[in-house]
Amino acid sequence: MLTKLSYLSLAITAGILSVSAYAEELQNIEHIEVKGRTFNDYKVGSASGAMRGNISLMDTPQSVTVIPDFVTDEQLATNLSEVLVNDSSVTGGSEKWNRQVFNIRGFELSSGSGYLINGHQQWSHYVQPIETLQQVEVLKGPSSMLYGQSGPGGLINMVTKKPTYESQYEFGFDTDENGSTRFQLDAGGALNDSQTIRYRTVLVKQDTTYWREYQDGTNQERDRWLGYINLDFDLMDNLTLSVKYDHTQDKTGIDRGGWLDADGELMGGKDIIWDQPWAFTDNTISNLGADLTYYMTDAWSMKLGYNDQQFNRQRVDSSPSYNEDAMTDGYQISPFDRYDDWQHKTAFVDFNGQFSTGSIGHQMLIGANMLDYYYGQLRVSGEKVIVQPGQPISRPDIDYHDDDTLYESDYKHYGFYFQDLMTFNDHWQAIVGARYDEQKKDGDGNNSYAVSPKFGVVYSPAENGSIYVNYSKSFTPQGIVNDENDVNDKMNLDPEYGTQYEVGTKWEFYDGGLLLTGAIFDITVDNVTVTEDIDSVHTITTQSGEQRHKGAEIGAQGQLSEKWFMTGSMMYLDAEYIRPETDALNGKTPMDAPELSANIWTRYEVNDSFALNFGAIYVGERFANTDNTIVKDDYVRFDLGAAYTMDVMDSDVSIRMNVKNLFDVDYVAGGSYNDATVGDGRHVSLALEAKF
Repeated sequence: MLTKLSYLSLAITAGILSVSAYAEELQNIEHIEVKGRTFNDYKVGSASGAMRGNISLMDTPQSVTVIPDFVTDEQLATNLSEVLVNDSSVTGGSEKWNRQVFNIRGFELSSGSGYLINGHQQWSHYVQPIETLQQVEVLKGPSSMLYGQSGPGGLINMVTKKPTYESQYEFGFDTDENGSTRFQLDAGGALNDSQTIRYRTVLVKQDTTYWREYQDGTNQERDRWLGYINLDFDLMDNLTLSVKYDHTQDKTGIDRGGWLDADGELMGGKDIIWDQPWAFTDNTISNLGADLTYYMTDAWSMKLGYNDQQFNRQRVDSSPSYNEDAMTDGYQISPFDRYDDWQHKTAFVDFNGQFSTGSIGHQMLIGANMLDYYYGQLRVSGEKVIVQPGQPISRPDIDYHDDDTLYESDYKHYGFYFQDLMTFNDHWQAIVGARYDEQKKDGDGNNSYAVSPKFGVVYSPAENGSIYVNYSKSFTPQGIVNDENDVNDKMNLDPEYGTQYEVGTKWEFYDGGLLLTGAIFDITVDNVTVTEDIDSVHTITTQSGEQRHKGAEIGAQGQLSEKWFMTGSMMYLDAEYIRPETDALNGKTPMDAPELSANIWTRYEVNDSFALNFGAIYVGERFANTDNTIVKDDYVRFDLGAAYTMDVMDSDVSIRMNVKNLFDVDYVAGGSYNDATVGDGRHVSLALEAKF
């Protein structure tokens, strides 16, 4: 598809590749003095989720991208989708029902097993709050050896902000041309003179007005409140307890996205919302967790962790059905009021130790974890109605409290694992690990078992570089089909098993300030679950054949000069279904799996007070249906930013302005033909931040 790439995409590619050649000259520079800066804000040296420990990325035989909060704060990101655009291996999917779907290396992440918070599996059926996050780690490729049930593409690990020893107070406010507002307070410090009790708290109040309009002329709106607190207690010199609690209240109107016609064009234009104005979701989410760390000796430690997530949602939905003639003939809505109760309880115990056998050094991990999942649903449906565009109807008299039945589902998941990172000498390391998993479901007998091995070798030809290979497997239980409109509703599904082979390299320059990475991967998944449309209402879910994704990635992150910083990446992907020749899906490409994607974000510090930012995102053509007959065009989006910092009464005060989609490009982001996310037009944001 190179002939279809824009000049910008080629420029992004050339820019990332040229860093390698440019960096060779930088090896002769022993040190670069960075005035007014004590660390590199764009680069992080380790990812806690990749190896379940604080192991350097250079010693990790796996492709990992770490996105620090400094970068996403610069970008004025308000949700996880705006964070993950900083890694081209992640592409967005549907955002209907006010949840965000993502794909890593072309594989969709499951709400139940694709996301972690501090290493705990998180039920992510909503827009994740990002104001509490210190960094986001994209762990690419299967991670079932450490986390059990998880997809073949990878995992998203969200690392929360930690308590601080020194007092800090940050107040932030941002707004945009639509009148949206967000207030943030971030505070931390010690609660006693000996600093054995420390805290970190975040408070957020957000009121968002979106640019798309319902058919009565009103806009979709969001009302969100977030509270977060994390306390650290030094119980003894070798015993630390960390307790965390967060609470989110998020009520938002529903916008399932645009509808695409056979030519991939938006039916009715980019502004129309097919949902009724009274449709909404009201989410209440709380997480209560605790981690206890015991340093048994200088070489061995034990960590116990527990998290209890309660997620309650009311969803009043008009549930519009796609109709390619909707603008002339109208379309059907199937209203309902539904209450969902998800309960996610996780726990783990890890033993970490270092020892030697002869001349071989070992970093050993032995552990176990569990997940207790419960789901309950109440639902009352209204009468199906044909509505005409521009003529919204009143909300029907339906209430989920009138449901005298309760649909319930639950399972328990257990896993036991070990991992050994062996260092033979200054040049050679190897990792070996294995895991045994059981998932048990009461009642239906649909239990799953798996053994997930992992092997990797790291060769370091120089102090600042490494080359690695790895082999890993994924294990993804599928449960049952739970859709009354699916031909195979209530059918038990078998697990999916994935295998990956990956070869990669990592190099550091500028005294470790700049990280360059590259990887080639080949992932195959057996017994693939696919849901296909039969008509505008009914679907069919089946399991058959394989799904194979091959590709390559390159990335750069860190410092290019005294005043210039950047983060950027690019991915080439070849994805297809491999099924019996008589199957219509054989040889087809999965949805939202572009052949090429790339991104770049830079910061240039004009002086100690003023900085400029430039960013660009390229996403190639993607299919919007499994038949590959509807195509979403490729697009390029340019972003700009500027920030000025000044001293006001001994406090740092920053003013920032960002322009997203500078040239007001029309584009369709993730999602299928009947729930496509319509890209924002030119979007101007203004922010004020004060640090005390």
